[in-house]
Amino acid sequence: MGVLDRLILRDEQWERISPYIIGDDRTRGSSGRDNRMFVEAVLWIVRTGSPWRDLPDVFGDWNSVFRRFSRWSQKGIWWRIFAVMSDDPDFEYLIVDSIIIRAHQHAAGAKKGAGDQALGRSRGGLSTKIHMAVRGLGCPVHFTLTAGQWGDAPQAELLIKGLPADVVMADTAYDSDRLRNLIAEKGAIAVIPNNPSRAKKYPLDKQLYAQRHLVECCFSRLKQFRRVATRFEKTARNYLAVVTIAAIALWIR
Repeated sequence: MGVLDRLILRDEQWERISPYIIGDDRTRGSSGRDNRMFVEAVLWIVRTGSPWRDLPDVFGDWNSVFRRFSRWSQKGIWWRIFAVMSDDPDFEYLIVDSIIIRAHQHAAGAKKGAGDQALGRSRGGLSTKIHMAVRGLGCPVHFTLTAGQWGDAPQAELLIKGLPADVVMADTAYDSDRLRNLIAEKGAIAVIPNNPSRAKKYPLDKQLYAQRHLVECCFSRLKQFRRVATRFEKTARNYLAVVTIAAIALWIR
């Protein structure tokens, strides 16, 4: 089976995302040519976890593809496509969680002064944490990166900001008065188990809380993309782009 037999995008999927991609066949220079094969090349890298140098020749020069991928990451094009694809009308559930991703040793060594690269060191080695908000359909709507040792509750405030919801779900790690108050200000119900150390206990709708498995299923599907499951990118910007590309693929399935 050849590489072209294993392309990810079906024609109807490409038609959904192509209007939001810069350039077309009339664009001067190379930026507008072969957009679909470029996107397929990046998806191949994200899915297989292969080094950029191992990109099959059918996709073109690996260095040109990588540099274009990096430019799109810098310009926010991947995020723009994701924002359109994830425009979910289901505002009922918003589920928040995080997952720690082991970073490959090659992920270290970004240029000094390049800012926070969302890498942390612990006994287990380098790691990055993906913080994510998922809708009731089990697909991501907002996510961010931190170093692996960062806490969960402070990031949840950013994840739910500006997102309408009737119910916000999370596990015990997110049980804080500040977060519960922010959820109440949204006019939503907090479905969060009480921390054992909490003096004032809040009621928990266990039937609703059972839906929290949707965020775990989402992480499981994202980690089927091997370049998400292990971080190889040196910069947080490029790794965030990798996660965004995998998230787009979930929305257009």
